[in-house]
Amino acid sequence: MGIAGTPGPPRPGTPEPATQYVGRFAPSPTGKLHLGSLVAALGSYADARRRGGRWLVRIEDLDRARVLRGAADEILRTLEMFGLQWHGGIEYQSERTEHYRQALEALTAVGATFECSCSRRERDGEGGYPGTCRAGPRRSGPTAIRFRVEDIVVSVEDRLQGRCDFRLRERGDVIVRRRDGAFAYQLAVVVDDALQGVTDVVRGADLLDSTPWQIALQQALKLPAVRYAHLPLVTEPGGEKLAKSKRSVPLDPGSAGRQLYHALRLLQQDPPAALEPEPAPAILEWACANWEPRRLRHVREVAAAAYGTTVRVGFPPPM
Repeated sequence: MGIAGTPGPPRPGTPEPATQYVGRFAPSPTGKLHLGSLVAALGSYADARRRGGRWLVRIEDLDRARVLRGAADEILRTLEMFGLQWHGGIEYQSERTEHYRQALEALTAVGATFECSCSRRERDGEGGYPGTCRAGPRRSGPTAIRFRVEDIVVSVEDRLQGRCDFRLRERGDVIVRRRDGAFAYQLAVVVDDALQGVTDVVRGADLLDSTPWQIALQQALKLPAVRYAHLPLVTEPGGEKLAKSKRSVPLDPGSAGRQLYHALRLLQQDPPAALEPEPAPAILEWACANWEPRRLRHVREVAAAAYGTTVRVGFPPPM
């Protein structure tokens, strides 16, 4: 049930040690990059470069209603001005919908999907989707398409967060195509990673909860597994998501070196104080040569307080 164009023979399991490391940074063009974005980009970049791998950039622009005109170009310019150079061309999800259609057809052909007529209000209660439409839509009209999950435990062996177990049925049947016909993130990201030969996904811990669905979709589509490493999420000093403050304003390329230095501090890499006034290329060189992901073991959040840091340790959630 593999997808045309995926690299190598499709197989489940962990990537073979001989496989070249391929990482990626996949921002959504809904605004400019900010401190949290920089931490995610720098962590994935340093991890790839430290291991002699390739680092790709993909623009996740499927949700056209949220895409801001010019935001993708602005993101790419910012990455370049911070010295975060990628390999190969830029991929845009909006140009890959035929691949997502093929994947959805493959899932549907084996009975792994169903149509759902539930409204957002009906499906946004506590816990996961309860399977209301598993036997068929409850009403006529436009429907979303959901991936039918099994009643199993999916274990994520995360390089940073350790083993995390998720009972898939409790999380519910995830949407893979929206009611308006747009393909959903969970399906697209799995297809994209396979098509681009991604072996390692290094991203923010806010996406850890999406990982069991993505692993289940990989397995259903017989796509290669990837390794995961979830970086700590940058929060406000009180632990809230970054709000409109000096910590979430757009990045300033004019002080790229200083901002990279403080992103390294948030990533617990302990850069020497003498590095702070250095330009971006020098700081990136140090970051890639000295990257130690073990410093982030079980760290789920780091609070940015005037560029100081407060670390919150998180442990795998219960099943």
